[in-house]
Amino acid sequence: MTAPTPTRRPVGQVVGEVAGAYIAELQAGYLADRSAAVATLARLRRGAGKLPQEAPDLWGIAGIERLYGEQGLSERDSEQVKDRAESALFLAVTLYALHQQSRKTDRMHRPRADLGAAVRRLMPKGGIDEPIRRRFVRTGTATSLDALAYRLREIVSLLRGASIPLDYGLLARQLYQAQWPEGLRQVRHSWGRGFHAYLPPASSDGSSDSTPDSSSVSDDDPIDKDM
Repeated sequence: MTAPTPTRRPVGQVVGEVAGAYIAELQAGYLADRSAAVATLARLRRGAGKLPQEAPDLWGIAGIERLYGEQGLSERDSEQVKDRAESALFLAVTLYALHQQSRKTDRMHRPRADLGAAVRRLMPKGGIDEPIRRRFVRTGTATSLDALAYRLREIVSLLRGASIPLDYGLLARQLYQAQWPEGLRQVRHSWGRGFHAYLPPASSDGSSDSTPDSSSVSDDDPIDKDM
């Protein structure tokens, strides 16, 4: 009898799993101060907020080849599917590289760390930081992948400053989904829910965990001068 052909996973799932696995490897190497991982992340940071076609010097180190193979992408997939999957993975990997910069002991990739909840953690307990809220709103209302990439770069820079992690496998999957009709609306809904549903964990003395003071952030502040 002929063995049944395995069912291929949805492309968005493949993108998320590849991003999560590759970034976890880079993170482990960086935290262990392995020279290859440190150098790779330094190069990848230069692509943060860009698309693959804008950073050809990063081809071969962003993990895009991992999308192809058994149960992954193949030459039978349309150019549209491949372009969107590659862009989503590239954005996630390069944004992570920026996020991890100079964080020698903190894991900036962490499963189940949703973007909306992460942004809410930037704000004081029981209050809204209006400049940060406006940045988050602009991210959610981006109408092109270029604009979304740039605005996510701004958010990630703020999260890095506060050592607040993200799930980059989830973000990669959302970035793929956002490129399809109605996809961005669904992703925006997920980010908004994470923002509104976030509850700060209680500390041992009964108070919530403290968040960094972000009141000095303004819409005109330059982001990430040390790139």
